[in-house]
Amino acid sequence: MNSKVKITFLGGVGEIGKNMTAIEYEDEIIVIDAGLTFPGDDLPGIDIVIPDISYLLANKDKVKAIILTHGHEDHIGALPFVLQSLNVPIYGSRLTLALVESKMKEYPKVKYKAVSVKAKNVLKLGNFTIEFIHVNHSIAGALALCISTPVGNIVHTGDFKVDYEALDGKTTDLARFGELGKKGVNLLLCESTNVCRKGFSMSEKSVGVTLDKIFEANKEKRLFVATFASNIHRLQQILDLAEKYKRKVAFTGRSMINVSEVAMKIGELKYDIKNIIDIDSINKYEDKELLIVTTGSQGEPMSALTRMAMGEFKQIKLRQNDLIVFSASPIPGNEKSVYNVINALYKLGADVIYDELAAVHVSGHACEEELKLMHNLVKPKFFMPVHGEFRHLKTHKDLAMRLGMEERNIILPSLGAQVELSANSMRQTGYVTAGQRLVDGIGIGDMDSNVLKERLQLSEDGICVVVVNINNVSGTVTSDPFIITRGVVYEAESEEFVADAKAAIIASLKEQDLRAVEPSVIKNTIRRNVSNFIFRRTKRRPMILTIVLLD
Repeated sequence: MNSKVKITFLGGVGEIGKNMTAIEYEDEIIVIDAGLTFPGDDLPGIDIVIPDISYLLANKDKVKAIILTHGHEDHIGALPFVLQSLNVPIYGSRLTLALVESKMKEYPKVKYKAVSVKAKNVLKLGNFTIEFIHVNHSIAGALALCISTPVGNIVHTGDFKVDYEALDGKTTDLARFGELGKKGVNLLLCESTNVCRKGFSMSEKSVGVTLDKIFEANKEKRLFVATFASNIHRLQQILDLAEKYKRKVAFTGRSMINVSEVAMKIGELKYDIKNIIDIDSINKYEDKELLIVTTGSQGEPMSALTRMAMGEFKQIKLRQNDLIVFSASPIPGNEKSVYNVINALYKLGADVIYDELAAVHVSGHACEEELKLMHNLVKPKFFMPVHGEFRHLKTHKDLAMRLGMEERNIILPSLGAQVELSANSMRQTGYVTAGQRLVDGIGIGDMDSNVLKERLQLSEDGICVVVVNINNVSGTVTSDPFIITRGVVYEAESEEFVADAKAAIIASLKEQDLRAVEPSVIKNTIRRNVSNFIFRRTKRRPMILTIVLLD
């Protein structure tokens, strides 16, 4: 009998986002989450980044299911692309699957089976038995997992926090984690996002208190609140305050409209539909009667709030009697974009409240003391920190060791790492193919794509197009070369630059008998000489396109 379980990390370790972990025993694999991340400045034109699932495709017949911990994009966003290649059922809470369904409407050709589960349900999948455990997070329907395997229990926390004043009255099921700890947990996979933050995370209810004070103090102003569309509990508090202060609510931003409709449909979000108005109707109301709930809390270029800040939103022109509340804090890497939007809002005369000025946001991730609590309840034999950059994983490892865990029982996983777990041992056995797949429109590429390299070259060094006419009989250049540059040389220098470039091209062609060589050789000669000329003049290497016309 095989007494080893393999854990393979396809995303979410050494990085924030695109979470995906495979757990394998003999000829069975279950996958936890299928998330995306958003591209940085080094990926021009890329829409989203998803995990490389080459390992799963190579073991296609073994994959039995995808288990979703919750409905955030970094946990479900890759599903439309994964399900194109893997025809397996997905399991998740009601809200999680409702969000997946909304997303999959954009991919009508992809067929899939979704099975709704809830906390305390137990699912049997071959040699795996999966118990779902309720946890608090910044989205409803978040679930941790206890996976019973032939080598013992594996607890995967998913993203979680401990909120003793949860708005829906459902707190993280600490009692169940404690019971599992007493029964015995072989391995803990625990999220690490906020491990560097001391103390406890604040309750979601505290945001409602702050927002209530803001509504009360600004009764005559037109109010805007920007927040994460997926934070249903935050939206509920905002809608309750709108009703309390007799304000009509207009949603803006595609994701905000979609998520609010989905959440209301399944009963996770409750509001009087009569209190909701279309964004085109806001001019019928006084400022004090309006609340606009919008996307754009992260400064996304095409979001509703960013377009308002730039004066490009057709239905809304911001003015001095407007108050914009950012009920979110910038995700690491988004700070510059967020503060650019805030500055633009101030320049339009609006007032802005954000996390540096008031407690208008709390995190959905466990801080240090909550992570300590999880470790002490679960009491795992082995531990691997997940869901974080390397600094988060290392800090989480140090925390576990301070709590008494031996270093030899902890592994810091990296992308592609494969770990073997038995009843009494854990060791890393090697690596599988893993990394990033780039979604660009309807195409999917990889980091070595020529398209990406060319875009980077264009964005950094520009482009130069050279057209040369050559007489096929005499082998002479029949007219001055035609040169177009974009992003290569400043306008004041362009005339002299182009003249010198033409001279360099003609000089290089005089060195060979153009009747005796192929057009491709002539092209390469022109490209090489123009490249060298531009580098000498500008220290840049633009993309060079050469066209040779034979008369």
